[in-house]
This record gives sequence, structure tokens and C-alpha cells, in this order.
Amino acid sequence: MLRLGAYGAAGAIISTAASSSVLQLYPNSQGLDPLAPLPAQPQAQVPTPSAPGGIDPQLFARAKAALDSHQVWPRDTMAIVDFSKPSNEPRFHVVDLASGNVESHMVCHGRGSDPDHSGFVERFSNDFGSYASSNGAYVTTDYYDGKYGLSMKVRGLDWSNNNAEARAIVIHNAWYAEPDMIPLHGKLGRSEGCFAMSRQSQYEVMRKLAGGRMIYADKLA
Repeated sequence: MLRLGAYGAAGAIISTAASSSVLQLYPNSQGLDPLAPLPAQPQAQVPTPSAPGGIDPQLFARAKAALDSHQVWPRDTMAIVDFSKPSNEPRFHVVDLASGNVESHMVCHGRGSDPDHSGFVERFSNDFGSYASSNGAYVTTDYYDGKYGLSMKVRGLDWSNNNAEARAIVIHNAWYAEPDMIPLHGKLGRSEGCFAMSRQSQYEVMRKLAGGRMIYADKLA
């Protein structure tokens, strides 16, 4: 029997400086250096188009307001996580704010947000031991080598997620976040609050969001 339980942020995190030796242990399937973020575009005022394709306009407006209010820099790319959608749909959207192009990935939510494992987020929590996802704005910080290999830390910027670092909420890959979970179970497994993804998605997301770019996670009522 396959257990789709929580293997998210638990366990000690060992911070390490990103190095070529780490990259040799965790090669990118596309041959790209995941520790080399895409160069930031010239920093101009971010346009405010209607929501890019596939993103709810109200959620996009919230994310854009958070980008401005927190004065996040660089601001060429950000991610919007639509936790209104179930885990069997791509809901982690990486948005190029200059072109409006969007790349979408599947992502797990915390088991504390979905205690019955319905595939939907029912609640958020910032509490220690909740094993839940937290809503709000985050920025990416350091790479580290942990339980799931090369991963990326995030820092919460809002009262609703400001325990993220202390709770060890990170971006990592996990077997229960791979696409083959969908035909078998109709949904992904659950993390302990982390943004758990397939290995392929994780490397693409880390590369594009490295360097302090923003992730905004929420759901519409």
C-alpha cells in the first residue's frame, strides 16, 4: 500500500554553500546549472497587465500588490501559487512580468491543510507543528543540501507565514510529488508545509526564482 503521507520539511536542515560538488551529486536533467539563476532583466517599472493566461485576475492583483508593498527586488519574475486548485492541477505559476509568459507546475500542499487528503487546501496555518501550508508572500533565499537533496529555503514576509524559516518551509522535490501519482491516486501526496514538486519542476522553478524573487501563495474564498 502506497503511503502518501508527509515527508515535507521535517528533519534537520544542514546549510551548505552551493558548490560544483553539490551540482555533481544532483545534476539537472536539462544540463543547466540550477545554481545559476536567469539573469535579471533591466529593472524597469513592472507593467500591470490583466492577469496572465491561466491565473485568476484577483489572485494576480493580490500578488502584484504584495510585490509592490514588500518592495521585492529583483522583480522581473515571480511565482503565484493558486491553492484554490486541487493538487492534481498545475497551480504553481512562474510568471515573466515583462512578457506575461507563464510556466505552470504541480505542487503539493501540507497535510495539515488537508487532513482528509481530499486534494484540496482547506485551511492555512503559520503555527509550529501544524504541518500546514501558509499563505502570503515569500522570497527565495539560500540553497542547501538536505533530506531531499538540493533544495531552496524561503522566507515569509507576512504575519501569515513569518514562521516559514523556523518551520523549515522550503522548495524541494519528493517522490509523492511526481506526475505518476495522478493516474494512480488522482492527486499528489502531501508535504509538511513545503512546496514539494517533481524533480524536473523543482530545478526549473529554483533556477527562475533564485536570488530573492517572490512567491505568492493563497486561495480565493
